[in-house]
Amino acid sequence: MEIFMFLLAPLAASLILTGIHAYLGVHVVERGVIFVDLALAQIAALGAIVALIIGLDPHGAGAYWISLGFTFFGAFIFSMVKSKRGHIPQEAFIGIAYAVASAAAILAMSKATGETEHLKDMLVGNILAVSWKEVGKTAGLYGVIGIFHYVFRRRFLLISMNPKKAEAEGISVRLWDFLFYASFGFVVTSSVAIAGVLLVFCYLIVPSVGAMLFTDRIGPRLAIGWTMGTLVSALGVVLSVKMDTPTGATIVCTFGGVLVLMFLIHLLIYHKRGGSSQTLHGAGDRAYEAENR
Repeated sequence: MEIFMFLLAPLAASLILTGIHAYLGVHVVERGVIFVDLALAQIAALGAIVALIIGLDPHGAGAYWISLGFTFFGAFIFSMVKSKRGHIPQEAFIGIAYAVASAAAILAMSKATGETEHLKDMLVGNILAVSWKEVGKTAGLYGVIGIFHYVFRRRFLLISMNPKKAEAEGISVRLWDFLFYASFGFVVTSSVAIAGVLLVFCYLIVPSVGAMLFTDRIGPRLAIGWTMGTLVSALGVVLSVKMDTPTGATIVCTFGGVLVLMFLIHLLIYHKRGGSSQTLHGAGDRAYEAENR
């Protein structure tokens, strides 16, 4: 019972992270900007390091707002760098931003040698140490972002899955791209502080990819992603306590193992159907059309 009570807050945090990231992961995968989470997380980490250098408390409000400001700058850049002619993938700009932010973080860390343990936590995370106060604040923030995305869900889905049609309808793609990346930045900045860069990336990508193995429709993909994220989070936290291993790394490896299992099940199901599986190419358009019939 004592262990169960100890795990309640980490499990609640995991469920909150699963809820928002599995949804955002659908957009990220459809946009083909798989590593935008890592890039924004690294930019947020750079902001946190700058806050440390100027003497702010790494867990204080000042450090958070500086980190968020850096993330908003990254969101603005990513919303503006789409090549009109389409010959430069947006992922290339995201990769460059990640590399530059990482190099800048290394340079900045050389000036903040006394905070290496905190910086390590930003990478691997320590979700077991999360408090109920952090859980409550995160739930409130993600609830607001979730409502925002629900109210404007048609625009966000259309831009992610059929940007040409969005432009034809007169929607300002760059404005709504910025709003997407800015809301995404809020999530990343808060999530990294709780779970670390690697675990946040898994929450964002793995449930969405796992769901796409079995369906193209948005509703079922979200249901599968949320279920997968919930079960894997619970299993990973329990395994971490039982094996006395780092929680973030344990959940990441659990995500990887479950995704491999889902892929094998996918092969078995569609092999029995005589190879009639739909390809993932073009899934986005079909999913959007199916949801809006």
